[in-house]
Amino acid sequence: MDNKSYSYFKRDISWLSFNYRVLLEAKDERLPIYERIKFLSIYSSNLEEFYKIRVSGYHSSLLESINREESVEEAMKTIVQINSEVTSQEKEYYAIFNNMILPELRRNSIVLYQTDKVEPFHRAYVEKYFNEEVFPYLQPMIIMKDDIHSFIQDGRIYQVVSLLKRRKKKEGEGLSYTYAIMKIPYTKIPRFIELPSYGGNYYIMFIDDVIKANMQSVFPGYEIVDCFSIKISRDADFSLEDEDQKDIAEKILRKVRKRKIGAVTRFQYDRDMPGYFLKHICEAYEIEEEELLPSGRYLNLADLANLPNPVGDSLRQQLPQPLRVPELESNNSVLRVLRRQDVLLHFPYQSFDYLLRFLLQAAFDPKVLEIKVTQYRVAENSAVINSLISAAKNGKKVTVFVELKARFDEENNYLSSELMQQAGVKIIYSLPGLKVHAKLAYIRKRSNDPDDPLKGYAYLGTGNFNEKTARIYSDKGLLTSNKEIIKDIDEVFRVLEGKPYMHDFKHLLVTQFNMIPEIYKMIDREIEQVEGGGIGQIILKMNSLEDKGMIDALYRASEAGVKIDLIIRGICCLIPNQPYSKNITVTRIVDAYLEHARVWYFLNGGEENIYLTSADWMERNLLRRIEVAFPIYNESLKRQIIDILKIQLEDNQSAVWVDENLNNVFKHNDMAPVRAQEAIYDYLKRSTGQEI
Repeated sequence: MDNKSYSYFKRDISWLSFNYRVLLEAKDERLPIYERIKFLSIYSSNLEEFYKIRVSGYHSSLLESINREESVEEAMKTIVQINSEVTSQEKEYYAIFNNMILPELRRNSIVLYQTDKVEPFHRAYVEKYFNEEVFPYLQPMIIMKDDIHSFIQDGRIYQVVSLLKRRKKKEGEGLSYTYAIMKIPYTKIPRFIELPSYGGNYYIMFIDDVIKANMQSVFPGYEIVDCFSIKISRDADFSLEDEDQKDIAEKILRKVRKRKIGAVTRFQYDRDMPGYFLKHICEAYEIEEEELLPSGRYLNLADLANLPNPVGDSLRQQLPQPLRVPELESNNSVLRVLRRQDVLLHFPYQSFDYLLRFLLQAAFDPKVLEIKVTQYRVAENSAVINSLISAAKNGKKVTVFVELKARFDEENNYLSSELMQQAGVKIIYSLPGLKVHAKLAYIRKRSNDPDDPLKGYAYLGTGNFNEKTARIYSDKGLLTSNKEIIKDIDEVFRVLEGKPYMHDFKHLLVTQFNMIPEIYKMIDREIEQVEGGGIGQIILKMNSLEDKGMIDALYRASEAGVKIDLIIRGICCLIPNQPYSKNITVTRIVDAYLEHARVWYFLNGGEENIYLTSADWMERNLLRRIEVAFPIYNESLKRQIIDILKIQLEDNQSAVWVDENLNNVFKHNDMAPVRAQEAIYDYLKRSTGQEI
């Protein structure tokens, strides 16, 4: 089939389908109430970043009249489509919040106020709290048209107030409103205030309502007519693709600091705001119609992540303790174990501490000469960084490639690199035009063999060197001393260090070199199997699938009769259930852990090739990043991965099909219930000889 007749979902509309799937978790009555609230928070946080980064690109194209991907008309059409879908989703969001979450909290003796009308038994407390803790930080300003007015900061909640002067109205005189704006000082006070319990109930109040309940004392001499919340999201995207290496850290930090004053991409307001009021605000702050997003009484509900829980753990999801890895428990030295065998780690089912132990032991091992690591996103006060600092102080040569262009982690990465430099770690900053997204650590040890100077150990992962996210992100990592893999890893670091590389990659697939052609070869090989009368099968697990070249290859494979199962958490531009995709299924899993591992499976005539990788099939990953995919050669480890993929495809509790209309169709069926994340934990527990 001519690929001109192939169709694709729009990337950002597909992403909205994923975020809606996150929202659906808040409706799942099987989950503890605070787990459901967590998903409301995640939904809001995701949407905020979406408007800062993705929607900002469409607004930029309107201003510049050009865009690499879309015409002005198409950009406007997409903005309208996005805003329409988001408005619809947010209506459901507030219906879930008001009709499901609040009643369930009440059933657990928790009352979350939804009004500024304070109960008599709380009035004195709320007034005292306002006067002592809130009032000193309020800075109300009158909104003056055609005059200098206050700047609305990105992501902050403001209350806008319409006022009438308390004076006698002259006959025939119309109402003359005064308008004011006031930022909620959330850096000084919490978003939620716990009030004294009463009648066996716990009470919690939004700080928004605490202020509203005492608004009259802020504006003496005025009658308060209306008060509503507003919030602006600003363009937080910037590009450094064409920057050279010189002073790149300073350039990035300057651009990061400008995020707070970026162009408006979304103006959220309480949908109950009267038209006259909204019109005045829009004129005063030059808000365009395509930026308007009606919302609910309470904005910035990512803050629900911090909703107090006065009842305790019974209302939260209880995650199991990470499993032990027997081969690493039976020997104090991780490095000694790796001389005999590869070890595959499954986070968060197994502890991230093994990776920390690996790095720390390398820092103190007298045979270790050098450590090289890529850094994309690390935790604050990172144990990984502390291990590298210890290694440098112990006389090891330590090199860390720091990706300063890791969005929203630029400053944290810069600060951690400064700490490492002070300890003697060599820091190499971003490559011009590319992001380094590969997750690699290479530990070189002393070799007495001049023909084999690259002895050592390596770690290759699908996720970041981040002990905090490793508790909630589902990822995989390989610890190995395989000499051939290590030769290829050394080559990757030579590329990152700007040195000439010595040979072609024999085992690793690396973007900018051999990854794209090798993927096409593996897909074509499955097609050849079918055409030769055999069976072709592909299973791909990743966060996102967007690259049209890769999608076209999968469409062609489907047309040839290759069975393709996709497990795609987020963006999926491939459309299933079409004549050219009838052999393709798309599964999405949203559960307690964020599905983050990328796994590629090719049947290959029964030989079964498996690669793990940091790479999604996105244009940015394949064309504008350094990514690495690594093979699994050990048969028992390979079987583990295949078994886990099969468990995920059998999930009929947390998994959905993504259909041809981007609907999330739950896989609920008459089969025995399978919740993949629970089943994987049990599988790993059994396979490592630990009792269930």
